[in-house]
Amino acid sequence: MEQVDRERFDALVEQEVALLPYAIQLLLQETPLLVEDEPAEDVLREFGLGAADADSICGLHSGVNILEKSVEDLPDMPETIIVYRRGILALAGGWDAGVDEDGNSIGGTERISQEIRITILHEVGHHFGLDEDDLDKLGFG
Repeated sequence: MEQVDRERFDALVEQEVALLPYAIQLLLQETPLLVEDEPAEDVLREFGLGAADADSICGLHSGVNILEKSVEDLPDMPETIIVYRRGILALAGGWDAGVDEDGNSIGGTERISQEIRITILHEVGHHFGLDEDDLDKLGFG
């Protein structure tokens, strides 16, 4: 990925975070939001995926969700939320806006921003203990 595309994408992430409700912004001050090009090989292996599937993952919540935390637990790895540029760009249809065969808008900055927001909220949902079914019902699948 070109550096200019990374910077463009990261600016959209900053913009979307600034638009999130204040309570979620506070959470992201405690739970780092990282932006990476694609998942590492060990992450792909953990999900039973190969390098060719890297574009299918838009984000990842790592750490223990708040429903499973205990005051008796020893701190281990810090909780993080990761947004993957390539996955979101692939899902959003890329930087160039267009129209699909049904006349629906695809791609472009607006669509990428929307997918960034959905991905962040999806991973924040995991922080609060929601599973994939819960997130699908809420429209963040």
